[in-house]
Amino acid sequence: MGSYVGAIDQGTTSTRFIIFDRQGEIVAIDQMEHEQITPRPGWVEHDAAKIWRNTQAVILGALAKRGLKPADLRSVGLTNQRETTLIWNRHTGEPLHNALVWMDTRTDDLVREFSKNGGQDRLRQKTGLPLATYFSGLKLRWLLDHVPGAQKGAESGDVLFGTMDSWIAWKLGGWHVTDVTNASRTQLMNLETLDWDQDILNLFDIPRACLPKIRSSSEVFGDATGVLAGVPLAGILGDQHAALFGQACLHPGQAKNTYGTGCFMLMNTGAKPFPSTCGLITTLAYKLGAAAPVYALEGSIAITGALVQWLRDNLGLIGAASEIEPLAKTVPDNGGVYLVPAFSGLYAPHWRADARGLVAGLTRFANKGHIARAALEATAYQTREVLDAMSRDSGVAIKELRVDGGMVVNDLLMQFQADMLDAPVVRPKVIETTALGAAYAAGLATGFWGSTDDIVANWEADRHWRPAMAQEERQKLYEMWNKAVARSLDWVE
Repeated sequence: MGSYVGAIDQGTTSTRFIIFDRQGEIVAIDQMEHEQITPRPGWVEHDAAKIWRNTQAVILGALAKRGLKPADLRSVGLTNQRETTLIWNRHTGEPLHNALVWMDTRTDDLVREFSKNGGQDRLRQKTGLPLATYFSGLKLRWLLDHVPGAQKGAESGDVLFGTMDSWIAWKLGGWHVTDVTNASRTQLMNLETLDWDQDILNLFDIPRACLPKIRSSSEVFGDATGVLAGVPLAGILGDQHAALFGQACLHPGQAKNTYGTGCFMLMNTGAKPFPSTCGLITTLAYKLGAAAPVYALEGSIAITGALVQWLRDNLGLIGAASEIEPLAKTVPDNGGVYLVPAFSGLYAPHWRADARGLVAGLTRFANKGHIARAALEATAYQTREVLDAMSRDSGVAIKELRVDGGMVVNDLLMQFQADMLDAPVVRPKVIETTALGAAYAAGLATGFWGSTDDIVANWEADRHWRPAMAQEERQKLYEMWNKAVARSLDWVE
C-alpha cells in the first residue's frame, strides 16, 4: 500500500505533479511551463500534445526528487484548467487542433447568435451559466465548424471532445471521462440531472457520441499505464473546485479565492443549486462517490496573475513576477492610476465581452511604481466586486476569505485585499490547495484518508491579514475603480 498520494495539476501556464503525505504536506513537486499561443487578438491556444509530454516529465521528475516509484503512491488525483477545449482522434490519440483556452474569445459571434432568442441567460436555469465565450460548449461548436471532418467524426464517435481532465485521463489510461465539476463548465450539463442536456446538445448541434462520460469527483476510474503504471486514478476536479475542497470549505457559507492566472472565488452553498441574480455562476462544488452533489456560487475574473505576466513579458516593466511587489512598494499609493485588465472582456459580475483593458488617471507624476501598484490593486478591486455580488445573492456576509494560489505570497496585495473587503484574509499553511484538493479526492476514494474530517483536521492557517484602512479612503478608491471600469465598456462593437 502506497504511503503517499499524487496530484496532477494541469494549469493554464504550467503543469505540475505534487506528492502529498497523510498530513497534506508536500513531499515532492515538479513543474514545467508551456507556451501561450496567440495567433490573433483574443485567441489563446495550447499545444495539448506538448502538455501531455510535460505531464509525463513532471511525474517522473517529482518521483525522482524523493527516490520514489509509482508503487509508493496509493492513488493519484487530477485537477485542471476547466473550460479549455480539445478534440482528438479516438484511434490515433492525436489532437486535431490546438486546445482553445478558457480565456479565448473567438466564439463571440456564436454568443451573439445564440443570445438573439432568449438573451444571454437563456440557458442559466439549466446550467447556471450565462452565454459567454468562457465556457466549453461553444468552443466545441467552433472546432466542429472549423476543423475539416470534425463534425462527421464527432457524430460517429471517432472524434472525441474533452476538457483537459478528459485529455489527461485518456492519455493516462484510455478513459473518456470527466467529472461533474468540469462538466458543469461546458454549458452542456444539466445541474439537476448531472447529465448532458439533450435540448442544449440539439441547440448547439453537439453529437452526444463525442462527449465523455460524467462521473463523480472522487471514485476509482481504473489503474493508470505508462509513467504511473498500476496507480489508480481516483479523483478529478476542476481546479477551482479542487481549491475549494483543499481549503476545507465543506460547509455552506465558507468561501475561498484562488489568485492565479485569473481569480476565482467560490462559496459552498450546500445540496441545492443556488440561482444568481447578481452576475455570478451556479456550479458544482464537488461530488464524492455516491453521495449527493454539493453546489457553489462562483465569481470568475479573467485576468489577475496574467496581468503581472503581461507587465513582464509584453511591456518589460519587470524582469520576473516576484519583482512586482518591490516595485509597487516604491510608491505610497497608486498616484491616481487605475488599470482595468479587460483583455478578454470582463467576467463576473459584469459579463461584458465588449470591454477592453485600459490604464486611467495617468499624469506626468505617474511612474513605473504606480503602474505596478495599480496592477496589484486591480486584483483586489475585482475580488471585492465578486464578494459584494456573492453577499447579495446569498444574504451571507462572509466573515473571512481563505486565499490560495501564486499571488498570495504578495503581502502588499493581501493587505490591500483585506482593506478593500473590510474583512480578514487568511492564507493556509499549504498554499497548493488546488493540487491538494485533487489529492484529497483521490485519497478519500482509496481509503488513504478516512473521511472529510481528516481534511478539516489537516487545514491550518499560516497568516491573517486584517483590514486597517479607513472607510472613507476605502470607499473613495473603490468609487474611482468603478469609474475606470465604466470607461472600459462598449469598446468593441
